[in-house]
Amino acid sequence: MTLKKWIYASLFTTTFSCQSVKKNHLDFDNYPVRDGKLTEMEYSPSNTKFFLWSPMADEVKVLLYHSGHEGSAYQTIPMQLGDNGTWNAQVNDDLHGKFYTFNVKMNGQWLGDTPGIMAKAVGVNGRRAAILDLSTTNPEGWDEDVRPALDNFADIVIYEMHHRDFSIDPHSGITHKGKYLALTEEGTQSAEGEKTGIDHLKELGINHVHILPSYDYASVDESNLNKAQYNWGYDPVNYNVPDGSYATDPYNPAVRIKEFKQMVQALHKAGIRVVLDVVYNHTFDIKNSNFEKTVPGYFYRFNAEGKYADASGCGNETASDRAMMRKYMIESVLHWVNEYHIDGFRFDLMGIHDLETMNQIRAELNQIDPSIFIYGEGWAASAPQLSQEELAMKANAYKMPGIAVFSDEMRDGIRGPFNNDHQGAFLIGEPGHEMSIMYGLVGCIEHPQIVNDSVNYSQKPWALQPTQMISYVSCHDDMCLADRIKATTPDVTEEERAALHKLAETFVFTSQGVPFIFTGDEVLRDKKGVHNSYNSPDSINTVEWKNKSTHKDVFNYIKNLIALRKAHPAFRMGDAELVRKHMEFLPVEGSNLIVFMLKDHANGDEWKDIVVAFNSRPETAMVTIPPGEYTIVCKDGTINLNGLGKVKGKEVSVPARSALIMYRK
Repeated sequence: MTLKKWIYASLFTTTFSCQSVKKNHLDFDNYPVRDGKLTEMEYSPSNTKFFLWSPMADEVKVLLYHSGHEGSAYQTIPMQLGDNGTWNAQVNDDLHGKFYTFNVKMNGQWLGDTPGIMAKAVGVNGRRAAILDLSTTNPEGWDEDVRPALDNFADIVIYEMHHRDFSIDPHSGITHKGKYLALTEEGTQSAEGEKTGIDHLKELGINHVHILPSYDYASVDESNLNKAQYNWGYDPVNYNVPDGSYATDPYNPAVRIKEFKQMVQALHKAGIRVVLDVVYNHTFDIKNSNFEKTVPGYFYRFNAEGKYADASGCGNETASDRAMMRKYMIESVLHWVNEYHIDGFRFDLMGIHDLETMNQIRAELNQIDPSIFIYGEGWAASAPQLSQEELAMKANAYKMPGIAVFSDEMRDGIRGPFNNDHQGAFLIGEPGHEMSIMYGLVGCIEHPQIVNDSVNYSQKPWALQPTQMISYVSCHDDMCLADRIKATTPDVTEEERAALHKLAETFVFTSQGVPFIFTGDEVLRDKKGVHNSYNSPDSINTVEWKNKSTHKDVFNYIKNLIALRKAHPAFRMGDAELVRKHMEFLPVEGSNLIVFMLKDHANGDEWKDIVVAFNSRPETAMVTIPPGEYTIVCKDGTINLNGLGKVKGKEVSVPARSALIMYRK
């Protein structure tokens, strides 16, 4: 028996004081599993039922409150132990609008108030759960809300954003700055007259918005929103209810729920799907977490010394491989889909979770709608307590069909490593990164022209399909692309940096993976050089909408890149065999030059052959191509789908620090 098991065998071998039932669960694996759903509160006008899974408890009570934040409990109800470690209570009264907490007693000590682990409505700061009929929070027309059509994961274009960053700029023209409702406002404009908010998203052409954590999190005090506070939200408290700091009234439990739904509804109406960033891999802390106050130790992993493990780098790691944690994750995801019409999930540090759990989540979502997209970080902050073969790591993506992961191979091959902001790569003319980028361009699948031994980080393909690869060059927990280019090119002009910016994004949107862009990268947003801005002030994190006017050429370039991808199925084949058949890299001389061809009407494209060339050299490069007449659609930082001219022959020039895209019919 491991030390961890011995500790908990000793701790939990006891007797129910009121029912004389012997508790001798020697290991977490032997804990009973609750049947049915993990619902903890069921409301009706005639009665409210309470449930709490806490198999090791001596006693459990539910406390009722008039307020979500003030006063003591006006009633305390003892709960009775039922089947499979689940405690039950019922109040025969109409409790709508009241609040509740649970308190668990173990080994003679009360663990403290908790709203439970499945609270679906809460008061300010999430300390008390609310008794609420969720149907009363539905905005008008909610029953008719449907997710926008999606034929293939290859058609996805993801835009990552934070509620506050996107709308808090005083010149955004948005009324509900930093709120869910910001994304419901149409017709908003910057001081310069450019479209902002949801109209900006529509103009850009993205079809998935990835919103940083929006569930109830710890680090922002919802009762003091006049105080300057900022956080990305990767510190979970209540996973199944929207955070109150983005609502117009954090005290009213119904408001945050309704306004979140209004946001989703507005985005769906605009043709945009909503991806929720979920952080099931850790909790804000251990001692005060709802997990720990319900079933101590169970929901977390331990190391060989019997201490809480910390693969998240945040003080703990959850145990997705345990039956009830797996059940919890599945039900939580389904709740967001069914109640909030969420269309996808980005899993933070997905590599901490086990493969079986992630595959079960995929299977459950397939039963609802197989077009719901799942992706995540295929790594952990440090080694989790399971073997590598069991984990949802990038290297195991082939074991997770229908689940995508981020490709750091192409990212770092383009702009340099994550752990050194000042070290560049292909963009700055450093040789030796071509194969890592080519690996990303094919979608991290097996391809006859990819020499895997020359790829950074991964010496074999990890994706079964190109749609399992997220193609990106920057995201929230990193430098903005503009900052990264500036840090690695101190001696070039602003115009040259803008050219490199365009070049980097061209890789993303011509890759066979799923393209992903960080909010503001389309307008050369910067974060003043800050890498990890998780709690930096608005002065660092705000998207300044004046940049859309200042850098309109960059915005138009990326907008047209997206339009090019959407118009031509060759760039989004979505099938590994098609990629291997139709995508060919052409030979080049020297480094910092990559050329590929999408040939023979790839994926039914009207264009017979498409040539894409990338040149990061400070001078023009000549490349050899199959002879013929080509129409140029992208050259020297400009894109026009109707053509920028024609070129004949078997050789073409690619201007410095730019991409060239052309086709022949």
